[in-house]
Amino acid sequence: MPYQERTYRKSVRTEGLVSFTVVVKETDVFISASRNLAHEAKNAVLEARFKIEEYIQKHPDFLWRLTPLPVDDFAPEVVKNMLRASSRAGVGPMAAVAGAVAECTGMELLKHCDEVMVENGGDIFFKVNRDITVSIFAGASPLSGRIGIKLGPTPAPFGICTSSRTVGPSLSLGNADAVTVISSSAALADAAATAIGNLVKNDSDIQYAIDNGQKISGVDGMLIIKGNQLGVWGNINLISL
Repeated sequence: MPYQERTYRKSVRTEGLVSFTVVVKETDVFISASRNLAHEAKNAVLEARFKIEEYIQKHPDFLWRLTPLPVDDFAPEVVKNMLRASSRAGVGPMAAVAGAVAECTGMELLKHCDEVMVENGGDIFFKVNRDITVSIFAGASPLSGRIGIKLGPTPAPFGICTSSRTVGPSLSLGNADAVTVISSSAALADAAATAIGNLVKNDSDIQYAIDNGQKISGVDGMLIIKGNQLGVWGNINLISL
């Protein structure tokens, strides 16, 4: 799969934090932390990828399955997070991979600092002590880059993940320009964004998708953009940019 430049990263502003990028094979993460932890971050990404790749070798269905697999109590923690998230959202476990890797990396870095933001292809793990605004990139939608989600200091880590049919390489069975989900689990936010996005074929499906997204345990808020229409539910502080 050809590399897609993450041009949206040029608009990221994290004053007071040190930003750096870690690339391992297909994984390309942008990190802002209290200090430069590039070495620790690369080791964390390598370890997460190794555990996932090793599990796939023994369980090939994990890679291709589009519906949940049973939770494996003997699997590595990053794999169990993906299995649990996919089970709640009703999608395949790889729908949670970007969020799970971001979460695994971020939790490791929090052993060395008190603030971190790990972005992995639009899926973000947060633990910050400041106000942050996340701009929503929604492809060709006229709303793209014009709205954002304002986040305050977070006493506990959480994830904010986005799925899109029109942006990025991830599989989506719907046609949404952006489905963004907030959850205390980045893996769940990733899987739920995929599940909700699968339901949006046109803008008349937005309310239906929101109604079904509310049923996913652990989803705290969601934003759906299709064309010039949007829907919002839950713990979402939406602002104009």
